[in-house]
Amino acid sequence: MKFFTLIIALISINFNQKTDKLNGRYNYLIEDENQYIQKDKITFKDSIFVFDNKYMPKGKVSYGNAILLENFINTDLIITISKDQIQKDTIEFDMHDKNDANYLNATTGKGILIRIK
Repeated sequence: MKFFTLIIALISINFNQKTDKLNGRYNYLIEDENQYIQKDKITFKDSIFVFDNKYMPKGKVSYGNAILLENFINTDLIITISKDQIQKDTIEFDMHDKNDANYLNATTGKGILIRIK
């Protein structure tokens, strides 16, 4: 009986854990002249993301001090997301050009991801 109670407790703890990874479907919008323009839908699963547009490449998600989306739209564009944004339904992100010398400190654009429920 104690063993059964222990298993139930461990399972309930496991279901209550919050994940620090992006999962699910999102609309992504790019800021252009102080307006947000919807571009496409994107699906995240752990460390990979895929656009609904089948001609767009798959991308890689790196989790560290900030979340990096590599290969976003093209190979020269990287997206950074603050870790405190990950649990929100609307996630703000910054775009960076890999061709710049210190590219993570220079923002080339902004946008938001809106979770599709």
